[in-house]
Amino acid sequence: MFNYIEPVFRPPSEARSLILQVTNGCSWNQCTFCDMYTQPQKKFRARDEDDVLNEIRQAAALGPRFEKVFLADGDAMVLPVRRLTNILLAIKEHLPWVKRVGAYCLPRNIRKKSAEELTELRKLGLGILYVGAESGDDEVLGFIKKGETWQSTLDALLKIKQAGIQSSVMILNGMGGVAYSEQHARHSALLMNEAQPEFLSTLIVSYPLGDQRVVDGFNGNYQLPGQHDLFVELHTLISHLELSNTVFRSDHASNYLPLKGTLGQDKHAILAQLETAIDNPQRIRLRQEWQRGL
Repeated sequence: MFNYIEPVFRPPSEARSLILQVTNGCSWNQCTFCDMYTQPQKKFRARDEDDVLNEIRQAAALGPRFEKVFLADGDAMVLPVRRLTNILLAIKEHLPWVKRVGAYCLPRNIRKKSAEELTELRKLGLGILYVGAESGDDEVLGFIKKGETWQSTLDALLKIKQAGIQSSVMILNGMGGVAYSEQHARHSALLMNEAQPEFLSTLIVSYPLGDQRVVDGFNGNYQLPGQHDLFVELHTLISHLELSNTVFRSDHASNYLPLKGTLGQDKHAILAQLETAIDNPQRIRLRQEWQRGL
């Protein structure tokens, strides 16, 4: 039914969603750690609006087999409010059973939209935005060419919250390498404490196509922490988090130790699991390398 330009990525929580590709690729696409949209066919462009609206009409033939829609690719929120409004209106008209629309989101593209505009998009069904903060440390963000800062990410997350849209934030375990591990964890925790997102997740950064771009970005001073040091970094992050009601997940296939709970009520239990993994790894079930779906 749909002619996807592959590969297409979506968050794990959108596994049962209808994937509607409204853009191709990522509008920034300069992060040194990310190889998701580096293929020639993934050069960024907004898809033709008439094609997108036609696909929404076609999806109506599927009936109520899905309750969520995910707007792909890397950053649908780069689209102007007018186009996003038209897409959401079409979903409401032709897919009235849909309860939530979500999208990946770069903080830089929230800066271009007012809280009032985001509120209107929320009223039309935009319920959650997935923000790859990656780190709350400005040095690390500079090394990886994220194009964001601690403050710019916080500003976006607060504006999203002001509009009543949920945010799901990703922090990359190991993104600071060995040298910047502790400040990466501490400053990421401070960012989350200020933002109080509804959802927070971590995954272990990996480089299936090689890490040379990352190493170059750190001026050669980059080494991915080993398993033990990754646990120590995650323990530092969690111990410094002061969240009131954030759903936490560290159960991505890249993680050696699946963790989940609500922060802060489950903070001590999560820290206890990490302490076992750090001090007595033989006493806790960890994923083996072959089990990690990277």
